[in-house]
Amino acid sequence: MSGRLVIAGLGPGADDLVTPQVQAELAAATDVVGYIPYVARVAPREGLTLHASDNRVELDRAAHALDMAAGGRRVVVVSSGDPGVFAMASAVFEALETGPAEWQALQIEVLPGITAMLAAAARAGAPLGHDFCAINLSDNLKPWPLIEKRLRLAAEADLAMAFYNPRSASRPEGFIRTLDILRAACADARPVIFARAISTPEENILTVPLPEARPEMADMRTVVIVGNSATRILRRPGGDIVYTPRSVPA
Repeated sequence: MSGRLVIAGLGPGADDLVTPQVQAELAAATDVVGYIPYVARVAPREGLTLHASDNRVELDRAAHALDMAAGGRRVVVVSSGDPGVFAMASAVFEALETGPAEWQALQIEVLPGITAMLAAAARAGAPLGHDFCAINLSDNLKPWPLIEKRLRLAAEADLAMAFYNPRSASRPEGFIRTLDILRAACADARPVIFARAISTPEENILTVPLPEARPEMADMRTVVIVGNSATRILRRPGGDIVYTPRSVPA
């Protein structure tokens, strides 16, 4: 079987944040598969077919990619950020596990990318410098009570937190409840970073104390980073830096 399937991360948005390894696979691909705006980031060329699809058909998209690779094609499944962080790598392996036996013989490789969370943290300074967690606030694929439980436990553990998919037009209430939970559980003024469209021309970063955080400060293109109780803001003429110390007093 000569087909090959690569699951690749395109990074947070800027072309120069796509790794050389991913660029090489895209240059050699016969087919690129992914969500519409991510496929749009891949330049068309002769010999390359682009397969763009809606965001809620992950398993269908994965099966299509596996089927083309099984037919001898060189396929790249693209995600933004890193493909293993709330993205297509898990969907491909879920489809692989339940799919035809011939898919098991395929050459499959996952290529990492720079996540929106890490790109946002780098822009702000080092707010994830100590223990942290990442939580997807969308309840499309998991029940809201589970999200609430994880929020409370992360706050109780005094972890810094990064939130993906914080607020959409169809479910604005989730982020309202998230902020309410954090204010009650944390009861302090730790920094909250709203990092929107990092590394693109629309990039914007806003840092506010937790009591001043408002739901409308986030949308689906925003990664929200909440510091832990030790996270600090270093005020300086060239711009503030938010960082979390690596040490914790005994």
